[in-house]
Amino acid sequence: MKRLSLLLCLLGWLLAPTRSVAAEASRPLTLTEARKQVLAAHPRISVAELRSLAARQVVIENRAGFLPFISANATAVGNDGAPNPRIAAGALNNPSVYERAAVGASISQLITDFGRTANLTDAAKLRAKAAATNVAATRAQLLLEVDGAYFSALAARAVKAVAAKTFDQRKLLFDQVSALASNQLKSELDVRFAQVGMDEARLLTSQAEKDWQSALATLDSLLGQRTPGEFALMEEPAPGNLPDDAEPLIALALRQRPELVRLRFERDAALATARAERGLQYPTLSAFGTAGVAPLHDSHFDHEYAAAGLNLNVPLFAGGLYEARRKEAEFQSQAAGETLRDAENTLIRDVRVAWLEAGQSREQVRLTASLLESSNAALDLAQARFNQGLSSIIELNQAELNRTSAALSQARAEYEYHVRRDLLDFQTGSLH
Repeated sequence: MKRLSLLLCLLGWLLAPTRSVAAEASRPLTLTEARKQVLAAHPRISVAELRSLAARQVVIENRAGFLPFISANATAVGNDGAPNPRIAAGALNNPSVYERAAVGASISQLITDFGRTANLTDAAKLRAKAAATNVAATRAQLLLEVDGAYFSALAARAVKAVAAKTFDQRKLLFDQVSALASNQLKSELDVRFAQVGMDEARLLTSQAEKDWQSALATLDSLLGQRTPGEFALMEEPAPGNLPDDAEPLIALALRQRPELVRLRFERDAALATARAERGLQYPTLSAFGTAGVAPLHDSHFDHEYAAAGLNLNVPLFAGGLYEARRKEAEFQSQAAGETLRDAENTLIRDVRVAWLEAGQSREQVRLTASLLESSNAALDLAQARFNQGLSSIIELNQAELNRTSAALSQARAEYEYHVRRDLLDFQTGSLH
């Protein structure tokens, strides 16, 4: 006995650090903390933000047409020594080629293109706003996913607890029936039925453990953890009251849902692009100037030079190119408008369905709680009848099965209501 006591003490001392480390590794995690971690580290947020930044640069690209274009030039020209050489082919004019070396600068400034550059800039600004709105849509989608994973993990943990409790109860029943059978007070059939019940509970426990680990793996992935994390998930308060009518929610969704806001910006951008393409058929007026010095020059050149002028470009014929581009842009803007209308109709349906499912899920919480209460009462009666020898183990097993089913349904229904409420908030654009 002394050796056995010493061995147990040694084993406890060896296992103590392991339990301590595990306890330290398991840290509390609230839903708010999980959301913050996802939004801070998830690659999809970075992708959406980078695309938004890229869209802003397109605004600068199009707005550059309003600003002057300045360039510097350095030119050195030599000829073959022939007197007064000229270029004889390759152009409509016959320029002379004189030996020279010169440096200078040129500037050009758009005066008007009858709104084409302005419309292109407006379209780029609207697309940049659409890209920024897409960041909000990506955030909402990730919040919905992390909320679903969090509550799925809580539900799996609750199911795991129910499974463990069921196994303990059925094992206790098996031990009880086995003891009674050994004293010829119960039959071998009763023992077999108790064994079946315990094996079913063992299977339920194994499935619950797998679902728990799977839920944690999903949560780890969203949190950006490549190795399994040890979390002590905190319970969340029950959602508030559900609105009595879906119509206010539909109006809210049509006003603030990020996807619809993005589609409206894209439609307006397509309209601005169509106006810009229409401007291709209008003239373009530009001013230009150049100045410089020629340290090495022929007698035909001055030491310094400067010139300025205006250029009016009037498009006359381009083989139908401008007309086709205008029609293409107009068709694209019409398609964007129809896409928006279809998305609005779909959103109205989705909000109504989400509201109905949330209401049904709330009712499920109430019904499963009542069912669990009734099944517990039935199990107590069945247990009392079995202990008094007034019923068989089949009746007791059925009562245990009903109670287990009700407990599992109640555990899942509670967290399913959380998920349904989050989905309703997502559909209305209120999940942020």
